[in-house]
Amino acid sequence: MKQVKDAGFLYDSSLMASDDAYEILLDKQPTGVVELPIERIVDDFPYFGGATNGGMPNPDEVEKVFRSEFDVAYEEGGLFILTMHPHITGHPVARRRARKLIVHMKSKPGVWSRRTSDRAAREGECAILKMADG
Repeated sequence: MKQVKDAGFLYDSSLMASDDAYEILLDKQPTGVVELPIERIVDDFPYFGGATNGGMPNPDEVEKVFRSEFDVAYEEGGLFILTMHPHITGHPVARRRARKLIVHMKSKPGVWSRRTSDRAAREGECAILKMADG
């Protein structure tokens, strides 16, 4: 974590240790680096990337998983970070499903989206969407 802090990173998304954002401590001292935890259940790669073992899941069912995870996070007032990779969700059918999911999310009062760097700068707020660089 020292190298991450020294490099000037605002956030990290590798620890998967919580449902909410938190500031990472190093030797019990605040680092200024915010953990924005991701979860494999709301990441497109485990469903459609290289680990599918030859059996592509039904895209409608994956969308239901993402929607259900968002709905629970919304009901609990929590953080929801959806990880989408351009080589997976960038395809036309996947983009249509992502758009449908985002319309659902934005239909809920008080929901908004931010880039992860903006979210890290506003640690107390709630992000709904994270786009991965691939």
